[in-house]
Amino acid sequence: MPEEHERREDRSKDEQERLNRQMMELLNELRVAMPGVQILFGFLLTVPFQQRFSQVNDFQQTVYFVTLVTAAAAAALLIAPSAYHRVMFEQQDKPNIIHLGTAQLLVGLAALAIAMNGAVLLVTDVLFSAGTVTVTVVLLSTLYFTLWFGFGLVRRISK
Repeated sequence: MPEEHERREDRSKDEQERLNRQMMELLNELRVAMPGVQILFGFLLTVPFQQRFSQVNDFQQTVYFVTLVTAAAAAALLIAPSAYHRVMFEQQDKPNIIHLGTAQLLVGLAALAIAMNGAVLLVTDVLFSAGTVTVTVVLLSTLYFTLWFGFGLVRRISK
């Protein structure tokens, strides 16, 4: 019986080390994404106070609003895992914190990609013709999806 108890303790210790490592990886990934969403959100908050903003058309105003809201949602989603971790601190709920935090990170990255594309759409719509706008946004959307999700999903499916 003492051997079985030791094996359980070893498994528990290994499991805790694995969970701690996963938690640190999640927090480090969040640290990478946060500056981008903070800068974009800060920029978007200043746009309506610029003189030319009163000249935007209805389409540009809608794009701005959607971009602002998705940037705010991205910030909320990317901050949420840290807040949830702090609320649940020392409650022995690390597997759930990691699972929920991972989902929030992925949805937050999707919202950030939408917001970044929206910002590019808004700027290119003001400066260029419709063809340039379309090509630019389609190429950037493809780039974000491929780099942030596509490679990982293809690899995951092929395993």
